[in-house]
Amino acid sequence: MKSLVVLRAVAVAHAVAVCLQPVLAGVYLNGSGAALRLHEPIGLGLAFLSLGQLLAATIYWRSGGRGSAVLATLLLLAAEAVQISMGYTRQLAVHIPLGITIVALVCAFAVWTFRPAARPS
Repeated sequence: MKSLVVLRAVAVAHAVAVCLQPVLAGVYLNGSGAALRLHEPIGLGLAFLSLGQLLAATIYWRSGGRGSAVLATLLLLAAEAVQISMGYTRQLAVHIPLGITIVALVCAFAVWTFRPAARPS
């Protein structure tokens, strides 16, 4: 059960950070260059949060939780790697819709960790 508490904490931190990204992008589009300077390191930090979430999900799975948490986190990590690449190469036609998808999936994962189905059997 402790592993689920850790997974929840990491998933919520991940969701908060990922929800900050579109806000910063919007502030940048409104004329603040400082927002873009924050958008980049937070985006890189999201990859590290994904790695931490992967570790927490693996421990959760190995202690009786669902293996789908590991799979979902691996997919999010891959999506975030592509997202970072698309951001650096200014491929906004991919970066923006992929970002929206990532926000939705990370938030859905965080909510899932609080559902009864997430409790280890």
